[in-house]
Amino acid sequence: MNPMSVYASIPSPPADFSSFSLGPLTIHAYALCILAGILLALWMTSVRWKRRGLPEDAVWDISIWAIPFGIIGGRLYHVVSSPDAYFGPDGDLSLIPQIWLGGLGIWGAVALGAVGAWIGCRRAGIKLSTFADVGAPGLLLAQAVGRWGNWFNQELFGSETDAPWGLEIDADNANFPDGAAPGTTFHPTFLYESLWNLAGVALLLLLDRRFRLRGGRLFWIYAAFYTAGRLWIELLRIDDAEMVTLLGVTQRLNVWTSLLILVASIAMFIYLTFKARKGGEGSLYLPGHEPAPQGGIPAADNEKETEARNAESASAERPVRANLAETKTEESLPHRSKDNGPSA
Repeated sequence: MNPMSVYASIPSPPADFSSFSLGPLTIHAYALCILAGILLALWMTSVRWKRRGLPEDAVWDISIWAIPFGIIGGRLYHVVSSPDAYFGPDGDLSLIPQIWLGGLGIWGAVALGAVGAWIGCRRAGIKLSTFADVGAPGLLLAQAVGRWGNWFNQELFGSETDAPWGLEIDADNANFPDGAAPGTTFHPTFLYESLWNLAGVALLLLLDRRFRLRGGRLFWIYAAFYTAGRLWIELLRIDDAEMVTLLGVTQRLNVWTSLLILVASIAMFIYLTFKARKGGEGSLYLPGHEPAPQGGIPAADNEKETEARNAESASAERPVRANLAETKTEESLPHRSKDNGPSA
C-alpha cells in the first residue's frame, strides 16, 4: 500500500462522535444527519412551492404525511434487503425499530413516502405529480446530507483502494472486513453518493428552470439520475446484503432494484413527455380544487397560460395605442380655414 495514500486518506470520526448524551437522552449523529436532510428538503420544497403559486400551508400538510411514511418504508426496505441482522441465526428482532443505528433504504422511503404524500395531496386538493415535481430536488438534497450518517457509523463503505481519498475504518469496528489488514483504506461510497446527489440537485434545478417540466416528469428524471449513480456505487460496496440471481447473474438486491427503476423511470419520462406534447399535463390541482380566478391567477394553469394571457393582452393593446397616436397627430396639425378667399 502506498504510504502517501494512507497519509492523504479520509479519517472516520472517533467512535464517541457517533453519539452523545444530553442527560438521559442519547443523540445519534446518524439521526441528526437524517433530520438535517429532512429540514433542508422541506426548506427547498417550500421555496419552490411558493414560486409555483400553490397554497403555502399545503406543502406542510402533505409533508406531515409523507415524512413518517417515508421513514417507515425506508426502514422496512432495509430490513428486507439485509435480513440476516434481524432474522438470521444471530439476528435480533429488537433492532428493527432502532433506525438511529443506521439502515434506511431509499426506495422503501420513496415508495411508502409516496403513499403518505398521496394521502396528504388528496386532503389538500393537489395532484401527487405536482408535489413530486416540486419536491424532487429537495429529496435528492436530503439524501446527499443523510449519507453522511454512514460516515459517522463507519458503515456501507466500498472495496479496498489506494486512492488518496480512501476511507479509514477503525480495525476494531464491527464493520471492519474480516481478513483486511489494519490501516487498509476503502472506497468512501457515502461520499461518492453525496457528491452525485448534489450534482443531481443542480441538474434538476437547471432543467426545471429551462424546460418547466411538469406532470411528474421532473420526478422521473430524479429517479433515473439517482439510480444511474446508485448502480455503480452499489457495485463498489462490500457490506452484507441480500443477493438475488436473475438470468444466471447474481447481484445485490439494490443493484437489481436500481436497474429496474432506471429503466422504468426513462420509460415514464418518455411517456409523460409525449402526453405533455398533446396538452396532457393539465392543472396542478385535483379536479374541482382549482382556486377561483378572482382569488388571483390560478396556479393550475400557471406560467404558460399566464404568458399566453399577457401576450394576448399586449397584442390587443397595440391597435388601441396606434389609434391614440394617430388621433394625437391629427389634433396637433394647424386648423385650415374653410374659406381660403380674401377676408371681407
